[in-house]
Amino acid sequence: MASVPSLASIVNQRVADALASALPEAGAADPLLRRSDRADFQANGILALAKKAKANPRELATTVVDGLDKGDVLAEVEVSGPGFLNITVSDKAIVETLAARAADARLGVPLNENAGTTVIDYAQPNVAKEMHVGHLRSAVIGAAMVEILQFTGENVVRRHHIGDWGTQFGMLIQYLMEHPHELDHKEGGAADAADAAVTDASDEAGEEAMSNLNRLYKASRALFDADEEFKTRARARVVDLQAGDPETLALWQRFVDESKIYFYSVFNKLDMDIQDEDIVGESGYNDMLVETCRLLEESGVAVRSNGALCVFFDEYKGVDGQPTPLIVQKSDGGFGYAATDLSAIRDRVGNLKANSLIYVVDARQSLHFKMVFETARRAGWLNEDTKAVQLAFGTVLGADGKPFKTREGETVRLVDLLDEAIDRASAVVREKAQDLTEAEIAERGAQVGIGAVKYADLSTSAARDYKFDLDQMVSLNGDTSVYLQYAYARIQSILRKAGDAKPVAHPELALAPTERALGLHLDAFGELIAEAAADYAPHKLAAYLYQLASLYTSFYSECPVLKADTAEQVENRLFLCELTARTLHQGVSLLGIRTPERL
Repeated sequence: MASVPSLASIVNQRVADALASALPEAGAADPLLRRSDRADFQANGILALAKKAKANPRELATTVVDGLDKGDVLAEVEVSGPGFLNITVSDKAIVETLAARAADARLGVPLNENAGTTVIDYAQPNVAKEMHVGHLRSAVIGAAMVEILQFTGENVVRRHHIGDWGTQFGMLIQYLMEHPHELDHKEGGAADAADAAVTDASDEAGEEAMSNLNRLYKASRALFDADEEFKTRARARVVDLQAGDPETLALWQRFVDESKIYFYSVFNKLDMDIQDEDIVGESGYNDMLVETCRLLEESGVAVRSNGALCVFFDEYKGVDGQPTPLIVQKSDGGFGYAATDLSAIRDRVGNLKANSLIYVVDARQSLHFKMVFETARRAGWLNEDTKAVQLAFGTVLGADGKPFKTREGETVRLVDLLDEAIDRASAVVREKAQDLTEAEIAERGAQVGIGAVKYADLSTSAARDYKFDLDQMVSLNGDTSVYLQYAYARIQSILRKAGDAKPVAHPELALAPTERALGLHLDAFGELIAEAAADYAPHKLAAYLYQLASLYTSFYSECPVLKADTAEQVENRLFLCELTARTLHQGVSLLGIRTPERL
């Protein structure tokens, strides 16, 4: 079905047409239509246009009103103040527009006519290292942007740029070579572990994998620090790894596989779909590094400085006032993160044909990415048709407003955080549950707990820090996912109790104020999705959904649904309930959050 134009877009077009007739020299003028407390909409653009045309704004506004095509849409238009238009749409138009949305599986949300291909780089854990609270935001924000952009019709390619290369692997591989059974699982060995990396995402397998990796890392680090001969062998192993020695690469692959078992168990708990083919770590670009450096040097974008290959920028200076370079290749011939990131851009633009590259990365890496993107622009790999954006996110803070740490001052394990959220949410569900089994309480507890963690993150602008407060996150009141989930479950309960009464739109009925407010907000869903996608701003969708649930609560408290005065009114209010539920379900799912039918 074709997309459904919103009432805001219809009203905007009609005012624009009347403006063009009243003031032809203004051309296609923007009426600056906004939602208003005084009416449904207010057009604020006439004042500036009148000033430019040296006309009387109030007289121009009156002429525009006289020329308006009111039809069945506009119920009332009045001139206010020095030329503002207060516009009220008809109840009939609201219900008819909502009925058209309800008839469409996409709720009338249009597909982006200019959709292209976007590569989103998110959820970037490190091989052989435990995921902590700092990994949460990249995963949650990135997954939401994937869903939002895909819903608008964008071809989205997911990339998880895991840290799977570097000098630390010499130490780890050498230790594993000398202690070959350190990564074995209780049942079976390396082959089983490799299979499990793709197929097994259970908590137990993940915990065992991480326990193996932690133990091996600590043991190898202790030996590296204490034994000079081992340190020499470990450094030689780095050279073997970078040279592609088969035995060394096979052991390196065991670390990657073991880490994937753990990664998948954490992402599974986060209710997040991570596919093996989307994981392209630092190692995936090794074959491109030499050519990347050659292209940069030959084009003059990068120059040799003290033996290192560097890109200089006048605008980025260190504390000594000297330019801060981007080091692509070190003086010893080794490659830095910049070489890998620039090679990834070449791959994503050249091979994946991306129009947009989004990097969901900590704001503290902003300078690095500004330099990388500018280097890629100078090299011609990014241009007007292909853009790169860092969707930078702030820090997760504790209740004390400081970076979130354990009491011992250590970084909080992500899995511990998620388990606690599920426990807290399960207690809330159990307290409210009326007819749920223990298995259902456990299932709902996980859905509510993980939803609470995701929503707390996504309801805050990504660039801002936010406080991790589980008590607030699982609260039934306030701006929380639990509030949205209970609103959805309440509607499902009403629809189940409706018996023979069915949701039917009745455009002929007059609407109560809370029905109008709910209806107009439902009608704005498509425009909000387009804005959240264009601005890479999932928090705007979260804010819309919270307002939707709040408007529904007001409607529900003031307008009896099943005990309305007439059968037609019952049907119309059930229709509003059902469309609200569908919109909540669609919107919340784009944020990666479940909506249980019963709570």
